[in-house]
Amino acid sequence: MTSPDPIIHHPLVLQLGPLSVTGFGLAVLAAFGIGQVVAQHESVRRGLDPEPIGDVVFASIIGFLLGAKLYYVILMHDFSLFFTRGGFVFWGGLMGGILASWIAIRRRKIPFLRIADVCAAGIAAGYAVGRTGCWAVGDDYGRPWLSRFAVAFPEGAPPSTVRSLSQDFSSAIPAGATGDTVLSVYPTQLYEVAMGLLMFWYLWRVRDHKHAEGWLFGLYCVLAGVERFIVEFYRAKDDRYFGALTSAQLIAIGFVVVGAIIMQLRKSPRPGMPGIYATAA
Repeated sequence: MTSPDPIIHHPLVLQLGPLSVTGFGLAVLAAFGIGQVVAQHESVRRGLDPEPIGDVVFASIIGFLLGAKLYYVILMHDFSLFFTRGGFVFWGGLMGGILASWIAIRRRKIPFLRIADVCAAGIAAGYAVGRTGCWAVGDDYGRPWLSRFAVAFPEGAPPSTVRSLSQDFSSAIPAGATGDTVLSVYPTQLYEVAMGLLMFWYLWRVRDHKHAEGWLFGLYCVLAGVERFIVEFYRAKDDRYFGALTSAQLIAIGFVVVGAIIMQLRKSPRPGMPGIYATAA
């Protein structure tokens, strides 16, 4: 089932003396940096004070890392994994980041949806950048695939071997393949980067919306849910507990529903729900 001419991927690791810096770590740092720049730019454009964005980003980093790790621990049913270096799940990170940001914003007595609306495009941009880290370390790849566009991850996390794909992800394996055979798979990390960039482009294009604060964040939730729902069909996953659907797809459906409700509630400015510009507020 291995592609005749697979693209071979090798992880990106920079050795800085005794310190090993992975492409994932660099991408996460860049993701939050890009998100902060975009959000602060949008705050200034709207006539708002950009200073709180720094606190929000700091809180979201802590919430993201804790949430992503906790989700992974729950998914794997092994609390000892909480103290390992790998194993971060985006949905857990997103929910943890939103919760931590909400706490930070509440402490400043600023309406949550005001900041969320400002940050919507920045979250999408950060997501696209962050997913390059999954590509860099060979994580979150897809199911076995025969194509000249398929990619083999012999040093992935874990490697895309028959053993990993059958034991860790319960993927269908070709008859006669040995455990150490490296299979080519869907490069789903690149799909997510591309869809993340599309989300950012669209949110950036409609960021000058005439709705109430929060509408753009609702749109982000809808787009993020649709994106993840689609890509899960190609991912190598072992949590398809609901027929062909994964737990991540159920969460994605929840994000779409919540986003649609926010968009409906925030479709028009009115008392208590101001428009996006400081003068309108």
